[in-house]
Amino acid sequence: MKPIQDAKPAYVKGKIRFRALTALTASAIVMAMLAGCAAPQTPGADQAAAAADGKAVKTAKVTKQKIADPPEVIADVQPSLALDVVLKADGEVLELKKQRGETVHKGDVILVVDSTDALSQAQKAQLAVTSAEAQLTKSQQDLDNGKADLQSSIDKLSRQLNDTQRQYNKLHNDYDAGLVSKNDLDNAKTGLTNMQQDLNVLKDKYNTLVNTDSLAPLRVQLDTAKLTANDAQKNLEYYQVEAPADGILTELTPQVGMTVSRGMKIGKVEQVDPVKIVTSLTGTARQLVNNKQELSYHLSGVSDLSKAKISFLADVVNSQSNAYDLELQVPNQDGKLKPGMKVQVRLTDEADQDVVAIPTTSIVREAADTFVFVLNGDTAEKRKVTLGRLKDANQEVLSGLKEGETLIVSGQQQLKDQEKVEVQAAGGAS
Repeated sequence: MKPIQDAKPAYVKGKIRFRALTALTASAIVMAMLAGCAAPQTPGADQAAAAADGKAVKTAKVTKQKIADPPEVIADVQPSLALDVVLKADGEVLELKKQRGETVHKGDVILVVDSTDALSQAQKAQLAVTSAEAQLTKSQQDLDNGKADLQSSIDKLSRQLNDTQRQYNKLHNDYDAGLVSKNDLDNAKTGLTNMQQDLNVLKDKYNTLVNTDSLAPLRVQLDTAKLTANDAQKNLEYYQVEAPADGILTELTPQVGMTVSRGMKIGKVEQVDPVKIVTSLTGTARQLVNNKQELSYHLSGVSDLSKAKISFLADVVNSQSNAYDLELQVPNQDGKLKPGMKVQVRLTDEADQDVVAIPTTSIVREAADTFVFVLNGDTAEKRKVTLGRLKDANQEVLSGLKEGETLIVSGQQQLKDQEKVEVQAAGGAS
């Protein structure tokens, strides 16, 4: 058995060996750390080194994208012209020349009304014209004869007056010679004066007859009779009811034997080639079609588009609908569009929906303002933009950015205007 003092040195030796091992381990860790610091850089470290002179960003080209489907409104198909057929005569319906739903042309006879009484009135009116003409003719002849008789009497009395004047002159000479008495001369003077007065009366009658339109009442009577006859003859035309325009005859109500009266609406003629497409627009929708000459439309449930000319676009709001009236005119030779149908009117074209759009993640918001950063060389340029419609992860840019510019889409939140950057990747702004 070993002495007790031999055990103590062994314990001491173990403790010394543990301390040496601990020191060696610590040295190894320090050397490993130093070796790690001296080892080649990782990929992340490469990017940090590469961006030493500018912040790292990613970019994409600004492009146009379809932001939405073209806006559409529902519209009604209406006849381009719709005229009521209104009676202008009273009587019994004798014959229907056209039936409801038939195509008619302007002037076509639709129905015939009994015109017996009207025909009698027209004949009486014509007789009144004949009578007035005869009376005027006779009165004209009487007037002409009266003028001729007066002129003859004036001529005859003028000759007698000339003879009497010569006799008086001779008698006056005889009186001066003392061959006749003063009484005889005075009697001759009185006869000459009376004859002159009679001649003046005849001339006054003749002038009155010539200068006075004594036949005026008869001419008025004749003109009135002619007007009455013309009205009666025209009234006869109303007993054959005609179509007021080309189109389709609708709402025809009379039947043969029915008594109809003046002012009664008995049908309608609707012109369906062309037709009208009618709708109402809000103020925003009206701005979309302003200055356009035509718009596209399609039947509900049909994708095929057709074009139609804008025939009317209101400048002021309709007081009843509180909207702007819009009318399109469409040729309809095949009759495909019928009054009462509904169609969809497209307010813009597909191309109008292709707009400058950017990822919403590229937008920098400061209070109520919105900005983006655009790459200009190696510099980030801060731009204020006005935004529009939103679709998925993209938003329309109304102003501040153009197609083809280079947009910073990553790293922009930490940038300042005119700050140097280092582009790390490129992609598409979508």
